Amino acid sequence: MKKVIVTTTINPPTEAIQKFQVMEDWDLIVVGDKKTPGDYRLDRGIYVTPEEQEKYDPALSKAIGWNCVERRILGLLWAHDRQADIVALVDDDNIPLEGWGGNLLVGKDVEVDCYETSLPAFDPVGATNHPRLWHRGYPLQLLPKRDYSKKLRKTVHVDVQADFWNGDPDIDAICRLEHAPECEFDPRAFPMCSNKMGPFNSQNTFIGGEWLKDYFLFPHVGRMNDIWASFYLQAKGCRAVWNKASVYQRRNVHDLVRDMRQEYLGYENNLNLVQDLARDPGSIAGYLPGRANWAFELYRRHFHRA
Repeated sequence: MKKVIVTTTINPPTEAIQKFQVMEDWDLIVVGDKKTPGDYRLDRGIYVTPEEQEKYDPALSKAIGWNCVERRILGLLWAHDRQADIVALVDDDNIPLEGWGGNLLVGKDVEVDCYETSLPAFDPVGATNHPRLWHRGYPLQLLPKRDYSKKLRKTVHVDVQADFWNGDPDIDAICRLEHAPECEFDPRAFPMCSNKMGPFNSQNTFIGGEWLKDYFLFPHVGRMNDIWASFYLQAKGCRAVWNKASVYQRRNVHDLVRDMRQEYLGYENNLNLVQDLARDPGSIAGYLPGRANWAFELYRRHFHRA
């Protein structure tokens, strides 16, 4: 089985990268950016320079733009070209815990706690031992209506395994400004799924290779790039399961007010988006700027040629 880790960075090799690159069962692909140090080197793994990215697909590179996490899209294509069976997307501040990437659920039939809700979306964070928090991208209008009272044991086929993160979790800027949490998630809450789509990110998430053609980190939508990717993928029929924390997130420095501005598009649109996607996955196009739709088309061409 071919397993590939994909990430981006603008930093010298971090503690997380150093640990990921020595994992013998995984290949590591680090996608550079204009801000990445020019002397960036890996002892084991592939570093994709900005020049190599532009040569690989000049039109897609231009449509994505620079100095953004969406450069990770090129890493997904590198993984696809290497016929990856499973791709793990991580951030360079996701320090793997012991056992990271072992006993993967992707591609297996697994018994999980399945939460049934009548709401348009499911928030996995609220089902844990930190019920006051919520996942980045969960529609804010639904927060007071969250209800985890209907939980069933169910066997599901796992297409995406979204592992959690101890430390500074992936909650939105409003939640972080209010709570400033330091979390340790109780592993007994996992694995879980829902009858409705829920947000998962590109930080410590494992995706079956057959789904890469539909998984796209939409550029030019701020911090909704991976959230809208998760909603779209589930609307296409992908089954996501949230699993116990397998990294400690020592979060890179962020300006939380700037993050909030970058998330406002989601605050305004996420509820309508999940409702529209449940009816028609193609409705995502109406929420995207033209440049993002064009980038998605360029990305999908790589799979049409395969």
